Amino acid sequence: MTMQSYKLTYFNMRGRAELPRYIFAYAGIAFEDRRVEWNDWPSIKKRLVGNSKLAEAQADALVDTLNDFTLLIPWREDNPQIKETWADLYCHVCFTTFSVLRPGFADDHPALCGLIDRVEAIPNVAKWIQSRPTTEF
Repeated sequence: MTMQSYKLTYFNMRGRAELPRYIFAYAGIAFEDRRVEWNDWPSIKKRLVGNSKLAEAQADALVDTLNDFTLLIPWREDNPQIKETWADLYCHVCFTTFSVLRPGFADDHPALCGLIDRVEAIPNVAKWIQSRPTTEF
């Protein structure tokens, strides 16, 4: 049986890809973290969307449709602890970015600070945070 391998490709920043990175780390799943530099994006995008305005519009329409579809899915787990963990990871990703934009924004909110501490105490997530590339966002 062949082992699954995962590649996560995103810009060289945390952004929208950080939550999947946290989930991979939390689950102990190895993945290739491929980072794209902004100056390389135009040539990569051209390969992804095709060589015409029509092909680009079709790709945009497909992605927008899939995004709309995912909003309709009732993201509910049978195990409420898993759902809380997913939400906790997502909150931590957002708080990390908010902290860059507005340092100390959560200082007056001990529950939020506690959440940040709890997520950072998850061994696999802590290992990811320590080993990930340093980026502003």
